[in-house]
Amino acid sequence: MSDEQRKVALVTGGGRGIGRGCALDLARHGFDVVLVDLIEDDLARTAAEIRELGRKALTFVADVSDHARAAEIVTEIDQKWGRIDVLFNNAGRSMSKGIEEISEQEFDDTIAINLKGAFNYIQPTVPVMRRNGGGRIINMSSMNAHTGGVTSAVSKFSYTAAKAGIIGMTKALAKELAPEIVVNAVCPGVIKTERSNAMIDAREASLAAGISLGRVGTPEDVASVVTFLATAEPNFITGQDIQIDGMQWVR
Repeated sequence: MSDEQRKVALVTGGGRGIGRGCALDLARHGFDVVLVDLIEDDLARTAAEIRELGRKALTFVADVSDHARAAEIVTEIDQKWGRIDVLFNNAGRSMSKGIEEISEQEFDDTIAINLKGAFNYIQPTVPVMRRNGGGRIINMSSMNAHTGGVTSAVSKFSYTAAKAGIIGMTKALAKELAPEIVVNAVCPGVIKTERSNAMIDAREASLAAGISLGRVGTPEDVASVVTFLATAEPNFITGQDIQIDGMQWVR
C-alpha cells in the first residue's frame, strides 16, 4: 500500500484498556495503527490482534511524559509510513492522593503524564499532518473535568486538574490548527476494562444504579465515539469535549 492510500492512527496508552479497544476499532475501520505504551507484553498482544484484522502495527515502549522520545517516535513513524492521520492521546495515570497527602513530585508527575503527554505528541505530529493535508487529534479527558469527581473516586484533584487542562488545550488548538486539523476530546465516565480497578469491581452494581443507561461503560463504548471523530465525513465538529458516561446523574 502506498503512503497516499494508507491511513495511520497513533494511539498512546494503546496496549490495554480503553486504548486497546480504540486501537482495534480503528484497525477495523481501515487504519494501520501505531501503539505507544509502557508495558511491552500488552503492546505485543494488541499489535498481534491488529495484524489479525489485516492491518499493520508498529509498537513503541515509551513514557508519554518524555518530550524528546515523543519527537523521536513521530519522526520514525513519518520515515516508515509517511503520515499520521489520527492522533489519539489516550495515555494517562490515576492519582488517588488528596491535597494534604500528595507530594510536589507526585503532582508534577500527574500533570506530566495526563496533560503534558498530550502536548508532547501533538507538537511533532502537527507538521506531519499539515504536510499531508490535515488530520484529526482526539484527546482523552474525563468526566472528572466537568464534575470534579465524586468523593469516592479513585483519582482526586491533581488528575482532575490535568483533565480539565486537556479540555482547554483542545478548544485552543481547535482554533489554532483549523481548518486543516480538527481537535476534539472525549470524557468517559465509569468504564470497566479487562483490568479494572478494585473500586469499580467492588461497586459496579451501585455505580450502575446511578447511571441512566443502567450499566457501567466499556472500552467499546469509547471506541465508537473515537472512531466516529476519526472518520466522519463530512465533518463539522472541532473543539468539542464529548461526554461518554451513560448520563451518570449521581456525581
